[in-house]
This record gives sequence, structure tokens and C-alpha cells, in this order.
Amino acid sequence: MSAAEIAQAVASRKLTAVAATEAALARIAAHDGILNAFTDVTVERARAKAAAIDAAIAAGQPVGPLAGVPFAVKNLFDVQGLSTRAGSKINRDLPPSPRDATLIERMEGAGAVLVGALNMGEYAYDFTGENVHDGPSRNPHDPTRMTGGSSGGSGSAVGGALVPIALGSDTNGSIRVPASFCGIFGLKPTYGRLSRARSYPFVGSLDHLGPLARNVTDLALAYDAMQGPDADDPACAARPVEPTLPSLRADIGGLRIAIAGDYFQQHVFPEAKEAVARVAKALGATQTVELPEAARARAAAYIITTTEGASLHLDRLRKRPNDFDPAVRDRFIAGAMVPAVYVDKAQKFRRWYRAKVLELFNSVDVILAPATPCTAPKLGQVNFVLDGVELPVRANIGIHTQPISFIGLPVVAVPVPLEPMPIGVQLIAAPWREDVALRVGYALERMGVATAPAPRGI
Repeated sequence: MSAAEIAQAVASRKLTAVAATEAALARIAAHDGILNAFTDVTVERARAKAAAIDAAIAAGQPVGPLAGVPFAVKNLFDVQGLSTRAGSKINRDLPPSPRDATLIERMEGAGAVLVGALNMGEYAYDFTGENVHDGPSRNPHDPTRMTGGSSGGSGSAVGGALVPIALGSDTNGSIRVPASFCGIFGLKPTYGRLSRARSYPFVGSLDHLGPLARNVTDLALAYDAMQGPDADDPACAARPVEPTLPSLRADIGGLRIAIAGDYFQQHVFPEAKEAVARVAKALGATQTVELPEAARARAAAYIITTTEGASLHLDRLRKRPNDFDPAVRDRFIAGAMVPAVYVDKAQKFRRWYRAKVLELFNSVDVILAPATPCTAPKLGQVNFVLDGVELPVRANIGIHTQPISFIGLPVVAVPVPLEPMPIGVQLIAAPWREDVALRVGYALERMGVATAPAPRGI
């Protein structure tokens, strides 16, 4: 059942929240041994919350639009009573969190039921979903393949239908990449739209939090429940709640949709080209727009990512270097040695690039681009050949997502169910126009072009 179906059934007393929760817990117990999506399952907490929802319904009290819906969160979200791992070995020594992250509080305030925390790449510095401490999360369509990262457990749990909604984070593509590889929908909101309070940071000027789901309606339900300013996150914009669910409709008349050209068409495998072509054809999109200097944007994003990320971990790098994933440790050490002049240039370029890209939205409403250059690679795969050049997989999975998150634009990743594996397409909108991207995703879903395939690997 989708989140919307569960909530409707619970509110109408056709299904109890306890029954919905027990079904999710049973599915996790049955299939997570293969997927390795969860690091913690909060059984007692979930049961208590579900029982409280059923009691409130029996008493005639309001329970919220997500009543009884099971959800899970990437383990960089603070969960009361659990240490916030952020995918690391070192953080397991932290005391249990005294309070939930703001977005968990808002999801549960809307009636959702937290059932656990999810596997992720160490300190979110990962595009593969492979964790050296907890093992890799595995793709629900082929467990020999990557989920993508760093929100790999979130992609696996939703793609494997263990939960209808999961929360993840996206700094350079860590919601959109797992959505693409696992064949589900993901939303990276505008930078500053959703609170990051009580979540473990990676790169403060690039970090976003958002939902993953199996359909657009569920994505919008979760997103709407989490909106609103939060004084505990200084970056969370003081904007009013702008519900997107009412705007979902199959009609996209009047929307101007274009295809990202040049850079976004040069660095793709045939399956990524096919996915974008299918989406463009369905939407009647023929116009091409160029995002100026996208390659430089990616380079600048790398500089800011590695230097800001390194600054957060300097003390741990000095005291416990051998407790890091060696690949993550080495990237942080490299970031700590980047000259300040490069960082200054990257930030200046970032301002210029954002202004130039925003000019495009004077003539278009949505831009289409690949979410990943390929379908999910095999676990442990080190290299692939892209444009005739052998390149490292880990560093190049986010080649199409980095130039977008770099300037904080809202994006919905939609799954195109190719054979043998699905792949995603980005629907990129102007700042604060999540409603437009979701509306286009909903239309594609109604057309049957974008749809989350049933898991085939479990």
C-alpha cells in the first residue's frame, strides 16, 4: 500500500495503525537480510506510536494526513535514544540523542510512525551505498548492484517496499542518485526549504534533506508535512508553508519544459539518453537550454565539498584516522590541503553560475536532465568507460547532480523503468517551485512514463 492509501485506510478505520506498522516490521524482518537497508529497527517505539494513533482515532481526535504510515530515516538524523552514526564507526561512541530531528518530529506530528534508521555512506561522502562498517545496502532489483549513495539505505528500503517513505540527505546528489538506481521518486528541495536541525552535517552550504517514495503523491504528502521555518536551523528560510499536494494534476498545460543540453548530453550511457528522451517525448519538450559552465560548476562543487567537509572532521582525522573508511579519510585529508585561493574562486564562481542559471527560468519552468550517467553498477565496481574514457565509478556517479545542488535548486528525480534496471531523470525547477517539479512528475506518472517498478531482487 502507498502512504496515501495507508493513511486513508487508517483514518477511516478500515485498517489500524498497529496493523500497518506490524506489516512493515514483518517485511523488514523478512527482506532486510538481503537488502541491508536498516542499521536500527525501532520496534517498541513504532508499536507505541501506532497504538497511540489508534487510540486517538477511537477517541475522535485528529491524527494527521500521514496517520499510521511507516517511515524510516537515514542514520544521520537524530533519533531519540539512538547514537547518530552518520554511517561512521567513530560516531557510535556518541551518547544517545536526547531528541528527534525536526523533520522526524514533523513527520510524526502528521501521524507517521518511525520504524528505524537506515544505512548510508560514511559521513555522507559517498555515491555508491557501500559502507565498510555496516556493509553495503543492496539494490532491490538486483542485490549484486549498488543502491547509490549516500542515502543508499533510504533508496533500498523504499525501492524494496519495506516502507513507503524514507528520509535522506542530498549534498551533491545523495537523494537523486539512490532514487535513480533503485527506481523510485526523490525530492531534493530548494536549499533552506526544509529544516536540517538535529541532523549530522556534511557540507553546511550544500546540505539538503528530503523524502524518497514510490509515487509522487506520497512524496508530496511527506514534503508538505515537513515544511515550515525552524529557528534551530539558521539556513531554514522563513517562508510560509506552501502545500504542493493540491497542485498535483495530470494537466501540464502552460508549463514550459526544456532539455538540458551540451554537458548533460555528453556524459551519459545509452540508458540515460533513452530515459531523458522518453520523458521529453511524453512532455512534448523539444527546446534545449545550456547551463553555462556546468563542468566548472561540478569542479567548484567538489572544491567546496571537500574543504568544508574536511574542516568538520579535522579533530577526528588527527585522533582516529584508522577508524575512517580509508577512501573517505583520504578525500577529507586532501580537502584539508586545498589552498584557500581555490575555495575563494569556487565561491565567486558559484554566485556567477547561480545568477546565470536563474536567468534560464525566465523562459522555462522545468529543465530535464539525467539523474545518473548509467543504471546501477555492480557492487565493488571500480571503473566504467564513459565517453570512451575509463573513469572511477565513485567519483563520477554524481556528474549530473552536482551542478544542480551546487546552487540549491529544487529537483524531483523520477524513475523510468527500463530493462533490466530502472534509471532516473531530474526535473529541475526554479527556487521555491517544488510544486512545479512535483506536478510534472505527477503527470509523467499518470502517463505511465515514470513509475516505480516492483522489487525483483527480494
